[in-house]
Amino acid sequence: MIHYKDKLAKGSWVTYRAEIKVLDCTVRDGGLINDHHFMEGFVKAVYDTCVAAGIDYMELGYKASKKIFAPDQFGLWKFCEEDDLRRIVGDNPTPLKLCAMADAERTDYHTDILPKDQSVLDCIRVAAYIHQLPTALDMIKDAHDKGYETTLNLMSISVVHDNDMAEALEVLAASPVDSLYIVDSFGSLYSEQVRDLTLAFLKAVEGTGKEVGVHAHNNMQLAYANTIEAIILGANRIDATINGMGRGAGNCPMELLLAFLKNPKFHLRPVLECIQNVFLPLQSEMEWGYQLPYLLTGMLNQHPRSAIKIRASDNPDDYVGFYDQVTEKE
Repeated sequence: MIHYKDKLAKGSWVTYRAEIKVLDCTVRDGGLINDHHFMEGFVKAVYDTCVAAGIDYMELGYKASKKIFAPDQFGLWKFCEEDDLRRIVGDNPTPLKLCAMADAERTDYHTDILPKDQSVLDCIRVAAYIHQLPTALDMIKDAHDKGYETTLNLMSISVVHDNDMAEALEVLAASPVDSLYIVDSFGSLYSEQVRDLTLAFLKAVEGTGKEVGVHAHNNMQLAYANTIEAIILGANRIDATINGMGRGAGNCPMELLLAFLKNPKFHLRPVLECIQNVFLPLQSEMEWGYQLPYLLTGMLNQHPRSAIKIRASDNPDDYVGFYDQVTEKE
């Protein structure tokens, strides 16, 4: 039997790769559950936890267009105004780097993303579907020219055709983006698919100095396993959320990831303390994490919006009815 360590694995289970950087996206991805109406105390608790745990990056929310998203319908973290950020982090006198996400075609990036020297943010994460790549490339250049680190999070990757993926990676490898993220938006990927995608991304950026990242959703309870698969193969930019909080089935849980990584700079105890004191009480107010409807949308490689809808309905546990609905043949 040929093992990964013989051919592919970057390191071994008794060592660690210092190049691995962990990004907490709890507030940003978790905010999709409640339209980003998190109290400031919650955001501060996550920030303090990230600092104490030695996490490298924290994503505070979106830079969304107020022409598209009405401010009276969404919380502060949908827009990440500078004054709101600084009430939480001050001038951020810590090693933790701060990020915001900007969705292609849903942000007024030329005006709403300030030059880096006017912002407490360090990194702009551009999220785009493959057909939005021209806009995303302009957003990356804009953020890069303003002085930010940048990532490109390629969403819904499980429905992208191989030829389109190859062309996209070629163009992105020639751009100023710092990291390219594999995003399993539907939580539908298996480890073999993550393996092939990670190797394709790594090959595309070879020699460019760019990093490859992974952002996994937990529809089939594979977010952690798929994240580990990408790490073993060489992905160095890793997304996770505290207690797995995130849209629908949630994301790779931060506590699992830190328990796996061997770098002594990471500390698990602050994350456990935050879960105990902050997240457990929240579970009576909002739902996140694996539920059977998310399994079904993940299995079928579908967006989880229909599963989210039934979980918010008067009959959230009608699993058989939901199965019949999503598998009904046209």
